[in-house]
Amino acid sequence: MNPRRRVLAALCAGLAVRTGEPRAQAASASSAPSAPAASSAPPAPAGASFYPPIVRGTPLAFPRDHGAHPAWRTEWWYLTGWLRRVDGARRGEPLGMQITFFRSRTRHDAANPSRFAPTQLLLAHAALAPPEHARLLHAQRAARAGFGLAQASGADTDVSVGRWALARGADDHYRARIEDAQLSMALEFVPPTPPVAQGEAGFSRKGPGEHQASMYYSRPQLRTSGSVSIQGHETRVEGTAWLDHEWSSEILDRSADGWDWVGLNFDDGSALMAFRIRRRDGGVLWSHARWIGAGGRPVSGSAAADPPPRFDEVRSWTSPRTGARYPVAMTITLEARTLVLEPLFDDQELDARGSAGTVYWEGAVRVIEARREIGRGYLELTGYAGTLRF
Repeated sequence: MNPRRRVLAALCAGLAVRTGEPRAQAASASSAPSAPAASSAPPAPAGASFYPPIVRGTPLAFPRDHGAHPAWRTEWWYLTGWLRRVDGARRGEPLGMQITFFRSRTRHDAANPSRFAPTQLLLAHAALAPPEHARLLHAQRAARAGFGLAQASGADTDVSVGRWALARGADDHYRARIEDAQLSMALEFVPPTPPVAQGEAGFSRKGPGEHQASMYYSRPQLRTSGSVSIQGHETRVEGTAWLDHEWSSEILDRSADGWDWVGLNFDDGSALMAFRIRRRDGGVLWSHARWIGAGGRPVSGSAAADPPPRFDEVRSWTSPRTGARYPVAMTITLEARTLVLEPLFDDQELDARGSAGTVYWEGAVRVIEARREIGRGYLELTGYAGTLRF
């Protein structure tokens, strides 16, 4: 998991307003996707929720589950990573990277024969974190389904919005293309192991209710190579990334304020996913962590045996633009181990109010244990700029 489907819900709420008229174009320039493939889920029975629930015991099946699941409310393919520049004036310097493609099913009747019916919305975010800029470079695309200008395949990972695309090949390599005036990326991601199911064989709880769950798997330790362009200056890069794929029909619990999530790749080949969902009173509503061994298998083998994580603030940063205060340096304690997270730089706030009404912090972090750097990854902090409302 992570609970970032709540961000997607806000994105889609904002986009749905703009797609209410039959011929309305969607939020970002040159983006209007075609409808994803039909869902494999059965129709909801009369009187049931409009969206099907995630059901415990549903097995993950590949390559089908690499693809889109359009019957469910929200879905995303989320890539984050640390890159190193291998040529140019800044050769050897680090760079944070984030690419996310979202899909959302609206409440419009899927049986509507009109090509203009906005039954599915597709969105994408991309960001680079260059220390020399000391803040994120960010771009986004958003559109409703239709007209063949964007798509999300139900057979395998193959999603695009305009000229932005992410696809998985027969060789199990992922290839991403992002093109924007501020930043561009042409990257290949090579998984060293099969997908890692999160939670209970992919059934990932997000709250105290059984219905508060998603289907969720990760692909850590992705070997990454390609090129990026920062404001027109291109450089070759290599590094290590993390991919999450998740789909669900639920939204944040009413008592929740936001969440903290990490996906961390360690130098010894192991990895860690951990999150907590915070209550409005400052307590923890739900938390979970999963150690992943160097061979790609969960260390515990059971969600019930995974150690609960404890997040503690070490240092905060206050945004000069929004006034939000983020715990950008934190410790994560799991049983006898304490990991310190230090950001690549403090100002990695992502302002999506233009499309979603949402502001959050999503940034590259170093992992330190016993005063030694042992890995790198990404930290996501939401709800600090105000309680998330959808």
